[in-house]
Amino acid sequence: MSQEGEEEENDHLLFGGVDVVELAERYGTPLYITDENKIRDNFRSYKKAFETVDNDIYFAVKANGNLAILRILAQEGAGADVFSGGELQLVKLAGIPLDKVLFNGNSKSEEELRAAVESQVKVSVDSREELQTLSAVAVKMDEEAEIAMRVNPDVSPKVNPKIATGLRTSQFGIPYNEIIAAYEEAAKLPNIVIKGIHCHIGSQILDISVFKEATEKMMQLVEGLYERGIELEFVDLGGGLGISYQKEKEVAPTPKDLADMILPTFEAKMESLGSNLKLILEPGRSIVGPASILLSRVNTVKQAYKNFVAIDAGFNLFLRPVMYDAYHEVVVANKLNEQASVLSTVAGQVCESGDIIAKDRMLPPVKRGDFVAILDAGAYGFSMSSQYNVRPRCAEVLVHDGAVDLIRTKESVEDVIRTQVVPERLR
Repeated sequence: MSQEGEEEENDHLLFGGVDVVELAERYGTPLYITDENKIRDNFRSYKKAFETVDNDIYFAVKANGNLAILRILAQEGAGADVFSGGELQLVKLAGIPLDKVLFNGNSKSEEELRAAVESQVKVSVDSREELQTLSAVAVKMDEEAEIAMRVNPDVSPKVNPKIATGLRTSQFGIPYNEIIAAYEEAAKLPNIVIKGIHCHIGSQILDISVFKEATEKMMQLVEGLYERGIELEFVDLGGGLGISYQKEKEVAPTPKDLADMILPTFEAKMESLGSNLKLILEPGRSIVGPASILLSRVNTVKQAYKNFVAIDAGFNLFLRPVMYDAYHEVVVANKLNEQASVLSTVAGQVCESGDIIAKDRMLPPVKRGDFVAILDAGAYGFSMSSQYNVRPRCAEVLVHDGAVDLIRTKESVEDVIRTQVVPERLR
């Protein structure tokens, strides 16, 4: 089995035109490998799909915060959806224009609100209390705060509940039936400038009919606001478009499919209002997910309750299978053409029985020293990693037309412990 048909005669997986086994020998394992061309192509597919309306594509930085990747997206004209002061700092360093940044989040600190106002980025206000706090912060700074309100639209996508963010029971956003009153309050508060309206209904969405429902609800709100004299500059419909993790079972919708679901409602409402609102989208996974793999080395193979293939990457580096019971295809990167004849379970090296990367997969016979590649690992991979068990996080490389660049160095144990301080009395 190969990644999108990329293989060569020596049975090695090619990714971005590069032999991943050679990368392992050069940079060690575990190793995140990202294909620059895939990122650029995925981003451009969004711009093309929505070209009939004024649009901006704000990359969801939470999906992947590597500076080199953010720089690629900045070159492509991306904005950014940020969820923390740290992510705001990242997009500044990457050169993403600050007028194309939305500071999102349900629990922003006053320090983060000050940073947003000081940086002159738009704030997605998540509650009426936050609205009042932001106004007070802006007044104290003698600055204006540009805002959108995040709506909880009570839309239920068919996804893991942990990544459904638009449910009525979710902690995110202002309830749909309260949003008009919240905007009326915002219009009266000092130093608050209303710019848009925002929602986000979830992640890894494959049944995109829910986007039509969300668009209809959001545009009804826009109409209600206009009737009250509150006009907007943009509507942000969030992200969430899913990708195909199981190639033989799932067919992922494309940005064009998403556009076909959203644009008729959006454009019809704009025409009836006589307005020209900007449409903002916040894709993350669908841009970077398929663009990376996580390459690991087999430490041991053990026939116990089942055939365990233990690799040198666990949920410290790749949390999704454990946190979400997520499925990722795996391949033996140095044995692509060997017959898959052994039912195997790929386990990580973390001290937890739940550290299973791939359960009950047919693989070629595997031995110590072979290489296992975890596919579609570019979204919520390194960005959710940890240093559990005092395991330093791995390196990352970027491949581009056969060339390779190191974009993150491997940590050392010293990196893991350097911020710890032992009191003098304990020495």
